[in-house]
Amino acid sequence: MSIGNLGEKSLHASLKQYLVQPGDCIEHNVGGYIVDIVRGDLLIEIQTRNFARLKTKLNRLLKNHPVVVVYPIASARWIVRQDKSGAQLSRRKSPKKGSLLELFHELVYIPHLINHPGFSIEAVMVHEQQIWCDDGAGSWRRKKWSILDRQLLHVEARRVFRSSGDYIALLPDDLPEQFTTHDLPKAHAGKMVYALREMGAIKQTGKRGRAYLYQIAR
Repeated sequence: MSIGNLGEKSLHASLKQYLVQPGDCIEHNVGGYIVDIVRGDLLIEIQTRNFARLKTKLNRLLKNHPVVVVYPIASARWIVRQDKSGAQLSRRKSPKKGSLLELFHELVYIPHLINHPGFSIEAVMVHEQQIWCDDGAGSWRRKKWSILDRQLLHVEARRVFRSSGDYIALLPDDLPEQFTTHDLPKAHAGKMVYALREMGAIKQTGKRGRAYLYQIAR
């Protein structure tokens, strides 16, 4: 697997190279929108960032075509630090590990599309390398280091989600019949409840103290 060109588009470009098949059209104009991969009637969009940017595009394209959105999640990540001249200072493995639950942070933008018969999301678990630069222009969370690039190192696994039932499968196995956000993974709970409720996968049934109760919609 070759690493993409430097810049924010590296991960995107490498995934496109990984996914493309003989006969596919790349960066093709469909209905006034540039689509990453066109495979017959099927449109494949690779989205490495916020799904909010895709909302209008997906609404339009789904009127005439089935669409798959490919979304990479880093199950393993290495951080390469560079100085302003581009010289490498260090390389280390990040302790953070991504999970499929990260999907819910993007689903909040498009819950109305989840049960569309022509729409699906393919989550791709990857190993990636981030290039950080000590330029003083980055986020305060990274102490002003900027992320110059995300690079694909390895594709670990792929999983397709076609309907709300596929997302229900991501809920904890020991979830009680009626549950609150406190029964869900803390880092994702609010997004999970919102997205699942809006796509009709769960419904609100009452309250327990100040917490809303939910259950899976049968």
